[in-house]
Amino acid sequence: MRYMLVIYGSGDDWTQRPPEENEPILAQHQSFTEDLRKANAFVAAEALHAPSSVTTIRMRGTEPVLTDGPFIETKESIGGFYLIDVDNLDQALEWGQRLARFEENAIEVWPVVEM
Repeated sequence: MRYMLVIYGSGDDWTQRPPEENEPILAQHQSFTEDLRKANAFVAAEALHAPSSVTTIRMRGTEPVLTDGPFIETKESIGGFYLIDVDNLDQALEWGQRLARFEENAIEVWPVVEM
């Protein structure tokens, strides 16, 4: 079963920080990704740009309305995700807890609807 581990962040643009500030966390993500690969649980992972780069589309009647920024007002934003394939929720939660150990904000574990 597939699960998405959603990584929340502060909304800061981490790409604008000095590389030495990002190196420790990037190294932990590389190790985490390699462990997922070894466990045959890795499907995909991506980091996302800062909320200031987001465009939200809503329909107003039959017309799309585009708005700059994320869809909700919040101090946290989605910073990235891992898509994993494991046997059950317990395994997904184990991976999510491991990821949470080196991330500064919340990790959500979302089951993926198999289509």
